[in-house]
Amino acid sequence: MWDLPESQALASLLGDARTGGKVVAAVCHSPSGLVSAKDAEGRPIVAGRNVTGFSNSEEDAVALTDVVPFLLETRLTELGGIYASGPDFQPFALRDGKLVTGQNPASSDRTAELTIDAIRAVH
Repeated sequence: MWDLPESQALASLLGDARTGGKVVAAVCHSPSGLVSAKDAEGRPIVAGRNVTGFSNSEEDAVALTDVVPFLLETRLTELGGIYASGPDFQPFALRDGKLVTGQNPASSDRTAELTIDAIRAVH
């Protein structure tokens, strides 16, 4: 939440991956790495895409709302992402084409399954 959103190297890598038609996957707080990434037209790569990540209510439940530099759910939505989530701390993941996101650590297995599906769809 502190370093990934600020990494221009990561933003460039993810933007290039998006432009190159690669599968990108992130789970829990790691979708924070997507917030600085842009597509070839300069739009956030999450804009208009179905995404998830650690929810505002989960952040509140672990008493970190005032600790993290921003709320991931809020930021993804501000960037034009179509945010959705499941029940707190339960598995929930989304695939939007070649972008796969998982809500929390419990979502890791489902995120991996959807990532494999996305890779298979490419090849």
